[in-house]
Amino acid sequence: MIQLLIEWLQGLGVDFPGSGLTGYISFRAALAAAISIILALFIGRKIIATLRRHQIGEDIRDLGLQGQMEKKGTPTMGGVIIILSVLVSALLVCDLRSIYTWLLILTLLWCGLLGFADDFIKVFRHNKEGVSERCKLFWQIALGLTVALAICVSPSIQTDSVVTTIPFVKAHEFDYSWLSPFKGQAGVYCTWAIYVIMIVLVVTACSNGANLTDGMDGLSAGTSVIIGTVIGIMAWVSGDAVNAPYLNIMYIPGAGEVAVFMASFCGALLGFLWFNSYPAQVFMGDTGSLTIGGLIGVSAILTRKELLLPILCGIFVIESLSVIVQRAVFRCTKRKYGKGRRFFLMAPLHHHYQKMGIPEPRIVSRFWIVGILLGVMTLAILKIR
Repeated sequence: MIQLLIEWLQGLGVDFPGSGLTGYISFRAALAAAISIILALFIGRKIIATLRRHQIGEDIRDLGLQGQMEKKGTPTMGGVIIILSVLVSALLVCDLRSIYTWLLILTLLWCGLLGFADDFIKVFRHNKEGVSERCKLFWQIALGLTVALAICVSPSIQTDSVVTTIPFVKAHEFDYSWLSPFKGQAGVYCTWAIYVIMIVLVVTACSNGANLTDGMDGLSAGTSVIIGTVIGIMAWVSGDAVNAPYLNIMYIPGAGEVAVFMASFCGALLGFLWFNSYPAQVFMGDTGSLTIGGLIGVSAILTRKELLLPILCGIFVIESLSVIVQRAVFRCTKRKYGKGRRFFLMAPLHHHYQKMGIPEPRIVSRFWIVGILLGVMTLAILKIR
């Protein structure tokens, strides 16, 4: 919006020093991050006070975890802080003529509303299950299909071939047509069908992965800042016509707007982390966790980096796998022995370490360290072929 306003004023013959800075992705990204973090810090206190006043707190089930019951009554649904900060910052700084901006805003609001509905049912209707898993999965798949449709029909995104980034191969490119068993026009349709399925899988997996990771103070927010920073760097480089070929990274016109949006995203998360770090003053709830996971997935898709997510989002992956393994082992042993057995002391994985007696802040900080290593590894492997 700021950029459009400056261009409108310049069209009227009004000019002022420094207006040219808005043409630089790096300046707008820094501005977006600054605005979102200031907004999060400012509105965070007010929202937390409102949540406390209306007694919108977390209802903790006693699972025998150290320090667990001390968190009872802590305000939840704090993801609203993240959503509002990102939305305002993005509307002010991002280019509103870009399809990338609007797809990310759509994802922000879509996942935010889904998470808000889930938290609303848990808090106000006292139903700990919230939105059913099937209903949640339905709306996540619907979002993935909507994003896929926009990519298929938008002239500013669509390409003749569906190519994405993959490490360890020449030019770091992978064409989805290689997976198609058909040739000709049927092959084209099959390729796009495979790509659409991949988009849906990425959106649902990232959204649920972030949700499962949100089980300790600062864990999901801190991990997501690292992931968002790496995606922002890759988006900034991919959108640069000079640096992308020089660094042998796929050039994606307009991808710089994803970098600006992710800067806003990371700034909002840092502002929220100020209140969410141990001991947390507020929890993000599904309002926040589903949103940040959805944004990570869609931003990776838009920058054609979705096949790098298993490495970059390794924390989300291992947390999700721990739940899957725990359920599978419990069901198999129950059928075989009549009583279910557990592979981990508790799932997701961070609770396994908590059951081992490791203090929560130490677990969170170690997960952050692993997240940083995975982020550095993701950037490094783009130079390996």
